[in-house]
Amino acid sequence: MRAARFHQHGGPEVFRYEEAPDPELTPGHVLVRVRACALNHLDLWQRRGLERVRIPLPHISGADVAGEVLDAGGLAGLAAGTRVLLQPGQSCGRCMRCLSGEDNYCPAYDVLGYQSDGGYAQLVAVPAANVVPIPDDIPFTKAAAFPLVFLTAWHMLVTRARLVETDTVLVLAAGSGVGQAAVLIARAARARVIATARGADKADKARALGADLVVDTDREDLVATVRRFTDGRGATLVVEHVGQGTWDKSVRCLSQGGRLVTCGATSGHDVSLDLRHLFARQLTVLGSYMGGKAELLRVAQLFFRGVLSPVIDSTFPLSETAQAHRRMESSERFGKIVLVVD
Repeated sequence: MRAARFHQHGGPEVFRYEEAPDPELTPGHVLVRVRACALNHLDLWQRRGLERVRIPLPHISGADVAGEVLDAGGLAGLAAGTRVLLQPGQSCGRCMRCLSGEDNYCPAYDVLGYQSDGGYAQLVAVPAANVVPIPDDIPFTKAAAFPLVFLTAWHMLVTRARLVETDTVLVLAAGSGVGQAAVLIARAARARVIATARGADKADKARALGADLVVDTDREDLVATVRRFTDGRGATLVVEHVGQGTWDKSVRCLSQGGRLVTCGATSGHDVSLDLRHLFARQLTVLGSYMGGKAELLRVAQLFFRGVLSPVIDSTFPLSETAQAHRRMESSERFGKIVLVVD
């Protein structure tokens, strides 16, 4: 098969579009012909190299995959040609956490394309439990752009932060994959949504997602604007995934008794928190990581019914993976970047 791999860490130029061994189909696994694979920030970190983490080399990244079943390995109920998206989280399926439906807490939890080969290739092999059939009317590019960010945002807002209709939700960086998913999920729950974006063009696109207020952080003071919009109360729920660059303002935007839920640190992980504000204002800070398969199946039903739909920034052929990574690293993108695999 053909794949986009890197043999060493570095910039986008380390990618090689080349022949690679076909995946080995082991018992309980399914071979999928990849039609589309979306990029995530995790892909950038793998390529650059992660402190204290050994990425197997040469490596094929890619957690967000859509395609067709090529070989179901004799498993009943999965016919060749079935159109599918893949659950990006992988777990043992046997431990107490897995059996209780909390597979993202599994001690063996991994993300497709992290320590295993992923979807930057023509073929990928995954556990049968990770295969989710999709309707015929959903394009592969949309299906690939959906799983990781919508699963992550659903776990953040619904499972961890207990989103309700009366919430005022502040979503940082609405142009990112998780950001746009969070805006759409909050809107589907009928909560009020404040979103941030940098620049007039991104602000317009965030409004088009349905945000009630968009704060252009290039021109407006976030804390003051949120306070004005909420009559001085602040946001009851803040969706934080940027980290060091936005953390202080995110905390200051919280209302009395507000919740902040975070899943990432794309701008850095070294943040501080004044404990006096935490206990005096009775704030809640929640960590969140991926989500369980049952959660993906729930949020996918909203996708299949047209209630939720990922925003796609741009598409690239698999042979132009380096260019796709350069786009991912730029400040211009809004939504998901997807590799199209012939």
